Amino acid sequence: MERWPALELASTIRHDGTGGVADDLATLQSTARWIHQQGELLAGHVDVAALTVDEKLAGEIVELRRAVRALFAQAVSPAPPSRADAHRLMPVEQALAHLNAAAAREAIVPQLDWPADAPPRVGVLSDESDANVRLVAALARAAIDFLSGPRREQLRACNAPSCVRYFVKSHGRQEWCKPSCGNRARAARHYQRHSATPARDLPGT
Repeated sequence: MERWPALELASTIRHDGTGGVADDLATLQSTARWIHQQGELLAGHVDVAALTVDEKLAGEIVELRRAVRALFAQAVSPAPPSRADAHRLMPVEQALAHLNAAAAREAIVPQLDWPADAPPRVGVLSDESDANVRLVAALARAAIDFLSGPRREQLRACNAPSCVRYFVKSHGRQEWCKPSCGNRARAARHYQRHSATPARDLPGT
């Protein structure tokens, strides 16, 4: 299944399975774990093994996530945004400024790599020595690429009960991020249809 760094970052806010919201960036340990899970996606941009996950880096990633989720909410408008932060989204102009500033922290030039036994691919050449700066800048550039590309038109906020994820719509009738959310939404609709008793059927009416 195709993955996008921007969507992976936004999805660190997720349903916790018990009706609440979990944050995969809540601690330094969970942030480090999430970063290492993105190693393949970020290959060619930053070596995650060289990172020092400290409070400063964790805070920068969380703030970048705030900007990305605000711009995701803008992208799905006029449909409702994710319920996780719909009431406290960063203003769009502030989110744009933050995203662009984060991307600009690293000056890069594209580099073409063409292995003998594989298709050509584009990497980046950077003079930035701080791996933490490179990580934040790479995540910001990935968000810019996603939001300026064709996938933005397929971005949706899952409307299943309790779900707070964004997802990329892969077929025409898709309403939910995954089948379990679809099952939960259909069960909720069924319950709503069959739980209300018309007033005329109530005793004494």
